[in-house]
Amino acid sequence: MKAQNDVKSAFLLKWENSKNYLLEIAKAMPEANYNYKPTERQMSFQEQLIHIQGNMDWLSSKYFNGEKTEKIDPKSKEEIINQLTASFDNVAETIKKVLLEELSTEVEFFAGPKSKLQILNLLQDHVTHHRGQLIVYLNLNTIEPPKYRGW
Repeated sequence: MKAQNDVKSAFLLKWENSKNYLLEIAKAMPEANYNYKPTERQMSFQEQLIHIQGNMDWLSSKYFNGEKTEKIDPKSKEEIINQLTASFDNVAETIKKVLLEELSTEVEFFAGPKSKLQILNLLQDHVTHHRGQLIVYLNLNTIEPPKYRGW
């Protein structure tokens, strides 16, 4: 496979792998355990997935499309997985349309001005952060997590 030599193509390859990895994790947890949370102050497995999905929609829509997103409330494991898939795909389609030079554009973010490149990095970092928590949830339920894939 050809090396991914620009920020966008590298992100898109990693994003697709990240999608597939998270979907494997979501599928590994039985639906009966979707309300599982290790402690009272933590989000449930389901809440984590919905949070990841909502953040993807918010960051990509607001900072790359200038649009507002509608909050969704999926009820079943299947609905959550379908919505996650759609959100990952929507982010990929959005980023495919971004010109490389646009990534240096500064946007107003709640944590102060950020470049679109920083928002792009945040998209992936946020998924990774919560995916790590979900792996712990699987382990605490004696479910072997899917094998890690980095690229």
